This record gives sequence, structure tokens and C-alpha cells, in this order.
Amino acid sequence: MKLVILDRDGVINHDSDSYIKRPEEWKAIAGSLEAIARLTQSGYHVVVATNQSGVGRGLFEMSTLNAIHDKMHRAVSQAGGRIDAVFYCPHAQEANCDCRKPKPGLLEEIGRRFGISLKDVPFIGDSRRDLDCAMTVGAQPVLVLTGKGEKTQREGGLPAGTVVHADLAAAVKSIIK
Repeated sequence: MKLVILDRDGVINHDSDSYIKRPEEWKAIAGSLEAIARLTQSGYHVVVATNQSGVGRGLFEMSTLNAIHDKMHRAVSQAGGRIDAVFYCPHAQEANCDCRKPKPGLLEEIGRRFGISLKDVPFIGDSRRDLDCAMTVGAQPVLVLTGKGEKTQREGGLPAGTVVHADLAAAVKSIIK
């Protein structure tokens, strides 16, 4: 099975320091929907792994998160792609749960649900916690410079073997070759 795991905010859609709290605030990054479509059309399964602590902080309800994800699914579908599943951590950092990246819970659950090892599976993110999470399960860490990616790269100390691309479209181009 060919699988690619994506972070959501800053990779697929524009991020916000005050959280994406309503469907109207979810705006795709240029080229990201087409990149997902290219993965789908090349036989890849695409899964999203995202921290959504706004739920745990009481900034929005689960129904709102579902509506945001519905908008994302529709936008990807209209571009000719598909997101097979969205795995999310709804907890605030203080909860100290195992599913909040950089802890491996979300990715381990993806591996279980899809019945595969995540060794060398690309995990594309824009933050250090995404890269560290990838390393924890043996996935290939891929940093995109959208969202918080430029800041993450400037801060340095990226995990060994991290691949860096300008955006999701460039990352997908290198995956598909």
C-alpha cells in the first residue's frame, strides 16, 4: 500500500495563530488540493494527522471541526483527489495525552487501522513536532516551508534525514517522481 500522511494546518490550508475555528476560515494553500489529487491519481492513500487543541480549549465544538473537515474533503474532491481518513487529537497540551504530536499515538493508530508499518512512509508537516513524530515511528520526515515551515527550518536542529520542500506540491512531485 502506498501511503502519505499530511499535517493539516500550514500544509494543506493556511494556518492561523488564533486557530481555524470556522469552516469559513479554512482556506487551501495554492497548489495543495491539486497535489493531493496527484497523489490520489498515482495510487496513494492520503491520510491527515492533525492536532486540534481548539476543541479541548473550548474554542470550537466537534461539530465545527467536522464541518471544517467536510469543507476540506469537498475541496479536495473537486480537485480530483481524496483524503482517505483524518486522524486528530482534540486535546489541549495540558492533557498530556499520547495522541498529541509529537507523541506517536496518532501515527501508531494510522498504522494499525491501515495494517501497515509506517517505516519510510512520508509524513509531510510544517513544524518540528510533525518531524519528531515521524521519526518516532520510523516514517520519513518531510518539511514544507509553508505555514510555520520557514520558522521551523530557521530554528534548525531538524531530525536527521528530513527532506525539505517549498510546499506540498513540490513535496508530492518528489514523492511521485
